[in-house]
Amino acid sequence: MADASSRTDTSIVVDTDDKNQRQNFLIFLNQVVQMENGQNGAIVPSNSSEPSDRSDRPMDQKVVLRRLAQNREAARKSRLRKKAYVQQLESSKLKLASLEQELQKARQQGIFISSSGDQTHAMSGNGAMTFDLEYTRWLEEQNKQINELRTAVNAHASDSDLRLIVDGIMAHYDEIFKLKGAAAKADVFHMLSGMWKTPAESYNISHVLVNFQLLVNQLEPLTEQQLMGLSSLEQSSHQAEDALSQGMEALQQSLAETLAGSLGPSGSSGNVANYMGQMAMAMGKLGTLENFLRQADNLRQQTLHQMQRILTIRQAARALLAIHDYFSRLRALSSLWLARPRE
Repeated sequence: MADASSRTDTSIVVDTDDKNQRQNFLIFLNQVVQMENGQNGAIVPSNSSEPSDRSDRPMDQKVVLRRLAQNREAARKSRLRKKAYVQQLESSKLKLASLEQELQKARQQGIFISSSGDQTHAMSGNGAMTFDLEYTRWLEEQNKQINELRTAVNAHASDSDLRLIVDGIMAHYDEIFKLKGAAAKADVFHMLSGMWKTPAESYNISHVLVNFQLLVNQLEPLTEQQLMGLSSLEQSSHQAEDALSQGMEALQQSLAETLAGSLGPSGSSGNVANYMGQMAMAMGKLGTLENFLRQADNLRQQTLHQMQRILTIRQAARALLAIHDYFSRLRALSSLWLARPRE
């Protein structure tokens, strides 16, 4: 009886040790699985739910090892997907930067790129519509810049901050002069008609962008040297404006005479060869007309930059605000005139 009891106790101890070893092994494997899954992997059942049969141990180990392999493969695929996604983002970023550079370059050269991105039209393709769209965008951007300048002036910003904004607005004016030059080459009649502006703006046919009397009233007090500089600039600008106006009138008269010279006694086109020669001469005069428009814009541009050099940075900021407000009122006047009640 004592021997039997001793064997029974030994068997119980052996089974207990074996179960403990198996539990420790499963706990270790479970920890490995959790580490592989980032603490989100499958959890191996605890020892309380483990069957007591020794024959299940090899099967449990195979399941755990298979899960480990699956987790490693899933992690590898996840890393590959992440790497591919990052590469795709970098590629898209480069493409976007390239497109923005091309669009900016195209606008500076007077080219309009359609929203679909697959068609590029030179100004000569549809100059009037293209310029009208670009001019609308230009006005929107100018309004944003002027609002920023107005806020800076009212907040008494530093001279360095004001200079950055003023220089940006001056560069923006330079942009519209480039666009107008390209548009005049494409469709000189559209630019000459002023149909891209409001009626009140078109009525203001001055070749000088700056209203000097308006500036003097807005910028007082001015130093004696500044007053002399503005007076000299006003005089030279008006002289150049008068010369351009006279040249434009003479060109229009010459163009009319050229076209009339190709008519026969009865008002018909007369001789075909003579007709073609007269039309060729008229085409040449249109090239001169385009040159007049470009000179008028050059006068506006130079006057604006010379005005900036005469004034202090704060005076230049106030002058730009005054010029913008003047043309904004012209546009508002056109809207009120068109919306007036009619009997």
